[in-house]
Amino acid sequence: MTRSAVLFPGQGAQFIGMSADLIGRCPEVAPMFERASEWMGTDLWKLCAEGPEEALNSTAVSQPAIFVTSLAACRAIEAAGGSARLESAVATAGLSLGEYSALVFAGAVEFEAALEVVIRRGEFMQKACDDVPGGMTSILGLELEAVREVVEEASSAGVIAVANVNARTQIVVSGELAALERAAELATERGARRAIPLKVAGAYHSPLMASATSALSPYLDRLEIRAPRIPFIPNVTAEPVSDPEEIRRGLLRQIESSVLWAPTLERLVSDGLDHVLEPGPGRVVAGLVKQVERRLPVDSVLDAETVAAFVDENCPTE
Repeated sequence: MTRSAVLFPGQGAQFIGMSADLIGRCPEVAPMFERASEWMGTDLWKLCAEGPEEALNSTAVSQPAIFVTSLAACRAIEAAGGSARLESAVATAGLSLGEYSALVFAGAVEFEAALEVVIRRGEFMQKACDDVPGGMTSILGLELEAVREVVEEASSAGVIAVANVNARTQIVVSGELAALERAAELATERGARRAIPLKVAGAYHSPLMASATSALSPYLDRLEIRAPRIPFIPNVTAEPVSDPEEIRRGLLRQIESSVLWAPTLERLVSDGLDHVLEPGPGRVVAGLVKQVERRLPVDSVLDAETVAAFVDENCPTE
């Protein structure tokens, strides 16, 4: 029996045209976009399908856009006859924002309740980006301990932190621009292949997001969370958690904390995982999976064509 995990993408996976054919080919997803559009005061599906790019890439828009699109892909799989395959998943997780999609998928949070928090999360993180200039840099070719040493030394130039552990030698750091420049210099001196500034609005997963943490806290306090029906692995620990209060604390912590994505994948592989389903835009999760375990098959499912292919291949009719 296939041991499959459903892993959801996070911010940065968005692109113009994502979900463009889902409403026409799968009317069951329309209410999801309509509800988000009501709360946001803008036509979310049109932004996803047509842009403009600047608007879609805004943190305040991209976060709910990716959240809704990812869960719409799951709903499209169900509508096409793939419910049994989704229900047989043995674990779920998500990249940062993707944790909210994972928790809805796992039955721990209702869609509309999570949607409200995601909309506010995007707004508050965008405000933090606007208020305090910062950025992120991907360091390739150094392992985590070496990057931590670089971060410690570069902190003399400003606030900086390890933001994402994407693979053994792909680590993203986040913080003030002067500190990032110093970190890139130090990393190169110590043997990094490259240090690449990322095109992001600010310093996600760093102390520069403290205002977003404070602003989101009362919304998370009110969020009703149940024990997930399958193991849920949060970013901040890379270990399964089922206690609702521990999940709540993790969702708040992860705004400023490191995303332990490679350790999450390594944990799943060690537990016998042999397949990954990535519902949502892009193939970011697929790319990161291949860096940890190249032989692990990944189905990235978003539009009507990939939904149909996934269901035809994995959900044969009796």
